[in-house]
Amino acid sequence: MRVLITGATGFVGREVTKELVNRGHEVRALVRPRSEKKLKNLQRVQVFSGDCLSPQTLPPAMAGCDAVIHLVGIIREFPGRGVTFERVHVQATRNVVDAAKAAGVRRYLHMSALGARPEPADPYQVTNFRADEYVRGSGLVYTIFRPSIIYGPGDQSINLFIRQIQRLSFFPIIGDGRYQLQPVPVGTVARAFALALELPQTENRLYDVGGPDPLTFDEIIDTIAAVLGRRVKKIHQPVWCMNFAAKLCGRFRWFPLTPGQLRMLLEGSTCDPTAFYQDFGLRPISFQEGLSSYVGGSRKGTGQGL
Repeated sequence: MRVLITGATGFVGREVTKELVNRGHEVRALVRPRSEKKLKNLQRVQVFSGDCLSPQTLPPAMAGCDAVIHLVGIIREFPGRGVTFERVHVQATRNVVDAAKAAGVRRYLHMSALGARPEPADPYQVTNFRADEYVRGSGLVYTIFRPSIIYGPGDQSINLFIRQIQRLSFFPIIGDGRYQLQPVPVGTVARAFALALELPQTENRLYDVGGPDPLTFDEIIDTIAAVLGRRVKKIHQPVWCMNFAAKLCGRFRWFPLTPGQLRMLLEGSTCDPTAFYQDFGLRPISFQEGLSSYVGGSRKGTGQGL
């Protein structure tokens, strides 16, 4: 197939692009100006300059495509720069869907988020839900993925924890650490996107995506420490303390959490991924196994993107 990817320069996008190329697809990437260098190591990818928020840049990239994979999304807003959930999740999705329909594209794959739902919920969840609903009502043959936290070389969450544990003998944890996540390897997600183009049973389906088992935050930190061969003391911090700090500093890029991200973290992010693994024929990979596949090299000084 000839496939257009938006968000190809991101953490997940680069893996999806490599997977598609390896499976013989003709890949196009819609890339914002001056971001092309992020794809310099990916061969056989045709780059189109454009932006999902600039509808006039989409038709040239869409022309002649059989499928579109829309991966653009954000985890925090910067309203002063025009970076908001409403624009990036909702408006960008509408632009891409409308351009795909106008170009006669049949197949559409969409990245959403686990926990997407209507109000009352965090704006991140609500805008992802609204984007999903627009896709489902578009008339395109769609597949929507709603993943829990995605990890692998280059991610911005698990690798942050890894660096902290490598450098320090203690790890601060918000609250009781019992809230649960279901980390899934980026390779699993990338393969699912590529396979969705080949598997009819995945058409017009929405999939919750996660690792095989929910893990408490405490268990995630313990697993990282075990894979690194480190002993780390977990220090639990009062929720109110981090909530105060997030309200005060969350608008700054250097601070790790916004109030919304804190709320969603404490809510947890888990699912039943049985249908996902069955329909795609993928093997569930435990967090320890997935982490060991790339973190093990860092213990020997090979880096592995950490």
